[in-house]
Amino acid sequence: MMRVIKVVVLMMMMMMVSMVREGKGEKARHFKWEVGYVFWSPDCEEKMMIGINGKYPGPTIRAKEGDTIVVQLKNNLPTEGVVIHWHGIRQFGTPWADGTAAISQCPIKPDETFTYRFKADKAGTYFYHGHYGMQRAAGLYGSLIVDVADGEKEPFHYDGELNLLLSDWFHQSIHSQMLGLSSNPFRWIGEPQSLLINGRGQYNCSLAAHVLRDGSTSCQINSSDCAPLTLRVLPNKTYRIRIASTTSLSSLNLAIGNHKMTVVEADGNYVQPFIVDDMDIYSGESYSVLITTDQNPLSNYWISVGVRGRLPKTLPALAILNYHPNSPSRLPTLIPPTTPAWNDYAHSKSFTYKILAREGTPMPPNNTSHKIALLNTQTKINGCIRWSINNISLVLSSTPHLGSIKYGLKDALQTGKPAENFPSDYNVMIPPINPNSTKGNNVYKLEFNSTIDVILQNANALAVNASEIHPWHLHGHDFWVLGYGEGRFTEADITQFNLKNPPLRNTVVIFPYGWTAIRFVANNPGVWAFHCHVEPHLHMGMGIIFSEGVDLVGKIPSEALTCGETGKLLMKNHQN
Repeated sequence: MMRVIKVVVLMMMMMMVSMVREGKGEKARHFKWEVGYVFWSPDCEEKMMIGINGKYPGPTIRAKEGDTIVVQLKNNLPTEGVVIHWHGIRQFGTPWADGTAAISQCPIKPDETFTYRFKADKAGTYFYHGHYGMQRAAGLYGSLIVDVADGEKEPFHYDGELNLLLSDWFHQSIHSQMLGLSSNPFRWIGEPQSLLINGRGQYNCSLAAHVLRDGSTSCQINSSDCAPLTLRVLPNKTYRIRIASTTSLSSLNLAIGNHKMTVVEADGNYVQPFIVDDMDIYSGESYSVLITTDQNPLSNYWISVGVRGRLPKTLPALAILNYHPNSPSRLPTLIPPTTPAWNDYAHSKSFTYKILAREGTPMPPNNTSHKIALLNTQTKINGCIRWSINNISLVLSSTPHLGSIKYGLKDALQTGKPAENFPSDYNVMIPPINPNSTKGNNVYKLEFNSTIDVILQNANALAVNASEIHPWHLHGHDFWVLGYGEGRFTEADITQFNLKNPPLRNTVVIFPYGWTAIRFVANNPGVWAFHCHVEPHLHMGMGIIFSEGVDLVGKIPSEALTCGETGKLLMKNHQN
């Protein structure tokens, strides 16, 4: 009875919010996209990429809070499916539009069209990307920016806005990468050939290192695709810079020469403003920072992006902050900011721990209904290297979980209820004693409206003295980051939890040999992915799935379920 009351109250609240927003001029914003292969030179080396409407990166979507975004997407890839995930959009009432292949929908088949329709439910800095195979690593991504609704104001002032979409780029095709990751012997993808800013970089060339006396550069810029990005600004103004990372592998650090940055937003949520000289950005994260253009107006300044968390074998990416009226092609005379040492984790933690919720941010429930501990380990299955969670490596089925759970269909890959903890004697500081694991769906069924604590526990990989950074992204929700710690999590660590001003995020980092604790409310009917946002790690099984309130999901569009067992069910019902 209580559950029914809670559901009714939730639906009434959502209707009230909808009615309020209708009075603020919400609109439907329509986009018509065709996804296909393009020849492009993002780092001055021409390669085949995935583009939208013949271009890379994909077009920027701009909407206002409360607007409905409608994207009619046609798949022009000749031999593979495609989906688009709207990263950070929670999809209240539209879980089939989340864009996760085999979880929320079937892949869109070649030469077929699927229409995504969803609410831009919260102002903030977001992006979109492919979520089938490793298509994000092939260039399928773009920016998605949601402005405050008409009549609303941001809690900070700025005179202008700039946008930085960061990524890394591999010359090896994603199909070759996937084959190597699944091979025995294992073939690692290696480090990226380039870092890109708004889809532009220069392979094997540092602009700053090749500046000649006449102000030119010896880098061979043979295509407008890879021309250095310039951001034009006026002196003595305040600019908001929106930053998001779609990287396949790399953790990044960003700095702007001679300019301090004030962090004001993280993953679409306002944070207590704090000032930094540089900032770490992990795959899947987004931020807004404010800068003041109070430096010498006769100069331009470098924007530098370098690798963190891995021994860098990739040159930093550089863009130019161009003070008007200087020429955009005039290279800065000062050297670019230096990226901190790749393994200076103290520097990274110092930045991360400063991110706290701004006053007025919703606070987490004081108590939890359910706690799940997830051990991130590197394992083997039939001799092949995999990543596993509580010793189960994620493998997706041919039937989308949203449909199979909604309609009570048998899931062939389900291995039973996944473990919610790991052995008490597991030593996270050494390689696993028994490296063998199994495959499964890793579907955790949560009680609707329950409060969930998740402890993300990092550990040693298969190699000795090896533990990596893992940024984890949750679909369908924001969560509160309650705390971080070193070594193995214990019950005593609960006393460290921040319940006063924990930040709301949708992506969070786990540091090597450490743990991260998050809390969220399972109040969004649907089936939601929770996974490491490093593309090869997810491909190798580092993820789980949360199912909550699926019986409350309305009618799922039939075009989202045309594959696997749901496809057979639809065909049978059509014949009848």
